[in-house]
Amino acid sequence: MTTRDTNWPEGTPAWADLMVPDGDAAREFYTGLFGWDFQLGDEDTGFYSQAIVDGHIVAGLMQSPPGEETPPPSWTTYLAVDDADHAATAITEAGGIVMMAPMEVMDFGRMAIAADPAGAVFGVWQGDTHTGAQIVNVPGAMVWNETLSHDFDAAKAFYGTVFGYEFQDLSGDGFRYAGIQVDGSVVGGIGQLPEGTPPEVPSLWLTYFQVEDPAATVARAGELGGTIQQDPRDSPYGQLAVIIGPAGETFAVIRPADPTAAVPT
Repeated sequence: MTTRDTNWPEGTPAWADLMVPDGDAAREFYTGLFGWDFQLGDEDTGFYSQAIVDGHIVAGLMQSPPGEETPPPSWTTYLAVDDADHAATAITEAGGIVMMAPMEVMDFGRMAIAADPAGAVFGVWQGDTHTGAQIVNVPGAMVWNETLSHDFDAAKAFYGTVFGYEFQDLSGDGFRYAGIQVDGSVVGGIGQLPEGTPPEVPSLWLTYFQVEDPAATVARAGELGGTIQQDPRDSPYGQLAVIIGPAGETFAVIRPADPTAAVPT
């Protein structure tokens, strides 16, 4: 378990949120799946909801603005930055695309949305009064974030340039994977999409939530209207599964083999 009430070190996955057409339905699904309570924002925040675990905020959820064209629902990983404007410039110079220019979010912080050269979408978060997830590595909270790319080498070069990452090689038989390191600690991962992945399947950032029993979580997800992309399987880092929520968003769940350690997959 890790709790934090100050800004995360630059480059660390600090927050994840989800935009869906039906906020009530999404809150019902995730409450049933993870036991989340929700803190509902007021009209000034667009009624942005924050998920609560043990009194700590862990993730966000918002409803698509009515009448506006929005991307398909997906969980967005936000990487902590000290200066969102500087990060946006670095993203562009490294070959990425800034999809939403840096903007103030009331007094909570400053954010931007971008895509890496392979098309994986992510956010950057410069925290002010909102520093990101207040607890991680407990059931119901984030435990891992990774980008899976059609171009592993380009992804490594891009994120290394923009965020100053060092990398720990975690590749194995038949797959290429690297842990991304901040101040010597592994905080997330970069992987090559499996051979044979159709080109229309986009590169993406995937958010993992910790659970006590992946099989039971998968079964419950099905009862609540989700579908299963990958059944529970064992890995050296724990048992994991990939779920598609009712709105079409993809996320993963894992029971870490060592709950005190990072869990590259």
